[in-house]
Order: sequence, then C-alpha cells, then structure tokens
Amino acid sequence: MNWAVILPFLIILLAFFIIGIWASKPLAKSNSFLQDYFLGDRQLGGFILAMTMVATYGSASSFIGGPGIAYTQGLGWVLLSMAQLATGYFVLMILGKKFAIVARKYKAITLVDFLKERYQSKWVVLLSAFSIIIFLFSSMGAQWVGGGVLIESLTGMSYTTSLFIFALSAIVYVILGGFRAVALTDVLQGVVMFIGTLTLLIATIIAGGGIDNIIADLTAENPNLITPYGFDGGLKPLYVSSFWILVGIGVVGLPQITVRAMSYKNSKAMHQAIIVSTIVVGFIMLGMHLIGVFARPILPGIEKGDTVMPLLAMEVLPPWLAGVVLAAPMAAIMSTVNALLLLVSSAIVKDVYSNYIKPDASEKTIKNISLIVTTVIGILVFIMALSPPDFIIWLNLFAFGGLEAAFIWPVVLGLYWQKGNKYGAVFSMIIGVGSYILFDSFYPNAFGMHTVTLPILLSLVAYVVGSLVTRQEVKLG
Repeated sequence: MNWAVILPFLIILLAFFIIGIWASKPLAKSNSFLQDYFLGDRQLGGFILAMTMVATYGSASSFIGGPGIAYTQGLGWVLLSMAQLATGYFVLMILGKKFAIVARKYKAITLVDFLKERYQSKWVVLLSAFSIIIFLFSSMGAQWVGGGVLIESLTGMSYTTSLFIFALSAIVYVILGGFRAVALTDVLQGVVMFIGTLTLLIATIIAGGGIDNIIADLTAENPNLITPYGFDGGLKPLYVSSFWILVGIGVVGLPQITVRAMSYKNSKAMHQAIIVSTIVVGFIMLGMHLIGVFARPILPGIEKGDTVMPLLAMEVLPPWLAGVVLAAPMAAIMSTVNALLLLVSSAIVKDVYSNYIKPDASEKTIKNISLIVTTVIGILVFIMALSPPDFIIWLNLFAFGGLEAAFIWPVVLGLYWQKGNKYGAVFSMIIGVGSYILFDSFYPNAFGMHTVTLPILLSLVAYVVGSLVTRQEVKLG
C-alpha cells in the first residue's frame, strides 16, 4: 500500500464522518424525525443548497466513469458532457419558488409526498415508489462500483474487499446523520471536488507538456479524438443533441435532485444556489472530462476506463497531493450514495409503509424501520455490485433515463397545469417507464437519438391525453 497517498485520503474521509456524527446530534432531539432525517428541516442556505446539489449530481459517473469514457471517445465526449452545465439552473428555475411553497403547504417530505397530495391517488404513490426503488438500485450500484474501484486502485486490495470497505462506510455514515449530515458534508465535499478537479487538471496539462503538445499527440494517434464526433465518429449530432434531454432538462425529473428544491429556506437562498451550482457544476464537468481525454497520451493503453482517474492522479501528482485529490471522487460518490440511500429508504418507509401498511406507526417505530431498511438496501446493492460492468457510467445513465421518464411530467405539469390529474399521471408513468425499458432492451438509441428521448415524449402525450380525456380539474397551492 502507498501510505503517502492513503493517509491524506483517510484524513479527509474522517472529517466527513466527524461532521456526520456532529450533524446527527439534533436528530436525536428532533420532534419530527422524518422531516429532519429526510429533508434537513427545510433550512438549507444558498451556498449549502448549491453544494448539496453539486455533490449529489457529481457522482461516480462524473469522477470515475466520465473521465474513463472521455479517455476512449476524445473531446467529443467533453462537448456532450457539458449539457450538464445548466443542471442546477433548470431544476431551481423550472420548479422554483412554487415547488417549495406547494411542498410546504402539502407538508411534503419526499417527492412522492408531493405527488400523493397533488394527485390523491394510491397508484401514483405506488408507481412512484416502485420507479425510485428499481432505478435507484441501478444508480446506487454504479456508486458502489465506483467506490470499490477507487479503493482498489489506491490500496491494491482486491475489488471485493475494497467494495466491502466502501459499502460499510457508506451505510454507517448515512445511518448516523440522515439528510442534515449529507447536506453539511456536501459543502466540504463540494469544495474538495472543485479544488481536486483544478489541481489534477493543471498537473495533467503540465505532465503532458502543455495543451498544444497533448492535442498534437491525440491527433497523431487518431484525428477523430479531437473532433465532436468521437474516436469512431459515433457521436452523431442528433445523439449529442438528444443527450441534452437526459443530463440537462430532464434532470428536473430526478427525485434525488428535485428534493433539494423543497429544502431551501427562502428565495434568496434559491437564487444564490442557481449561480453557485451553475459555476461549480460547469467547471467540474468540463475539468474532469478534459482530464480523461488529456490522460490518453500520458497513460496510453489503459483497458479499464474506470481506473483512468485514480491511476492518473497517482502518476502526475506527489503522493500526499494525490491522496487529497482522490478524496474528490470519493466525496462525490459518498454524497450521491447517501442521497440515494435516503431516497430509496424514504420510498419504502415513508411512501409505502407509513401511508398504506401502518399509517398509525409511532415515530420510534418509523425511525427504527428507516435505519433497518437503509442497512438492508446497502447490503443488497453491495451484492449487486460484486459483478461490475465495464463502464459504471452506463448504469447511472440508465437510472437517470428511467427516473426522468417516470417523473418529469407528473412533477412539472402537476405543478403548473391545473387540468393535469391522477389518470394523466398514472398513464404517463406507465407509458414512460414501460416504453423506456422496451426501447433500452430492444431498440436502444432509436433513430439515432438517446434512448430516453422517445419515452419522455410518449409520457408527455400520455399525461396530456389521459388528463384531458378524464377531465378532473384540481386547484394548485
């Protein structure tokens, strides 16, 4: 083991745990376990809100999988990845103040709470919880694999041992602090991610002899690596444009991001978060994907793309600095894992158990079940991650597409269109998720577009037609 790398890495991770333990203290005295554990009591300021969105969205895909794909595809993947620049802007501007106001009026703690009150339908709730559980398992699997690969690269231990260490740490951390701990550590994690990206980008450019020299090396190897079309010309304009739906506009439908839009304390915090999150997300996405491309001349011949980022850090940085920088992807992974674990456990405990199995359950019972469910989910995802895919980014993007197909129109149109009703929402979710799974299984990237494009269009048609045919108006808050 390279202890010069591992020690600073462990020190930063220990800081995350200390903050989590400290943040969990108010939870023990809370009169509202659910609101505090799952939503941080709606008291997030602008900077914390921005960083928690950045750290949650910046996952293993951004720091491990993204650079790995960019290493293979070239600068075309950097262009494609920049669709994520406006993630925070889209979420907070489209949902905006109205979503936070309505969520407070409904006393909604989760996205499914909002949908339950808006549509007054058991089927909307059950379909929502089902979608969250199924697709977020896939997304969590990507984070578990990313954490395992990172620890494996750092320590030289087997992947299985590394995965076990990561899974245990993540589960303990989430159980300790809930959403409040996640939000507070996201500030530290977001800062580490930003500094780590900047440091590694500069070191990579220096190691490659400057940008001009790196571009020359890439051109000599394969001229397609510096075009918008990828190393084999496969990144067609229609595919790249439709990809913006998946990681740009469609992010409004991701429950792990949407829940942030109901957790800020006032409009000033929201406006500040829009600016900060746009700047930080833009820089991190651009920086990490450029690092992946620029690594190709420095470390040629890497076969496992997900190892590019950790191997590069240990190659171009002093050991102690490599340990600090590699805490950035671990920060991103830990943060996203925490948010996803909370979402899945809240879908099971809050949305299904509390609503339909035992509505009169005591606060203590719900608390105990929440902790048990979180642990069981973590163990199941660990088992699933024992057989990792070649690139973890595909697992994460599959989950993104499924969640967006399920939620984008019931959330957005449910907020702004009075004629939208429970029938439209149910049809939209069934058609959206069903068509997404069918297209992904039998006709991926139909007509040259990303797979999520047609399901989102079909779910829109299903929502509008279903609502207009049944004609059941409701008053929005």
